[in-house]
Amino acid sequence: MVEDLVITEKMDGENTTIHNGGTFARSPDSRYHPSRDWLKAFAASISPQLADDERIVGENLYAWHSVAYTSLSSYFLGFAWIIGEEIQSWDKTLCRFEELGISSVPTLFRGGFRASLFEEIIASLDFTKQEGFVVRIADAFNEGDMPVSMGKYVRAGHVQSETHWMKAELIANQLARD
Repeated sequence: MVEDLVITEKMDGENTTIHNGGTFARSPDSRYHPSRDWLKAFAASISPQLADDERIVGENLYAWHSVAYTSLSSYFLGFAWIIGEEIQSWDKTLCRFEELGISSVPTLFRGGFRASLFEEIIASLDFTKQEGFVVRIADAFNEGDMPVSMGKYVRAGHVQSETHWMKAELIANQLARD
């Protein structure tokens, strides 16, 4: 049994990787979109600090998809730090994010597994403002082990529009007011 799990909020954005050569979206349609302009500028300040085999993965939350965010700490929230093919431990990931000035996705739970854990997390979510959650082991693991080291839960009906966000009018999410 896994003694240390981390459960983070599943953010409704575009999965994006920052590497020492720039950035790319997971989306198979990586053509120009104005929602990526902010992220490219943000990545330009981070990319030079990354080694050749180092990647930061997170959510580009600039554009509203199906959840409207009104108080984000940043338009990019990280959830993984990868060196080579190893996803680093959560603690090391948070330290690296701090060094690079990256905000992480919100942590909903950290601790040991128990039978009712996922049901409790689901019951605590506000599905008008939250898409779901991601669970991972807190220790480092190989990317090839992702199917057994992490998983996600997304609310039913999370896509609220028949028009893909990239083809709709760009509506920017909002950052928290200081």
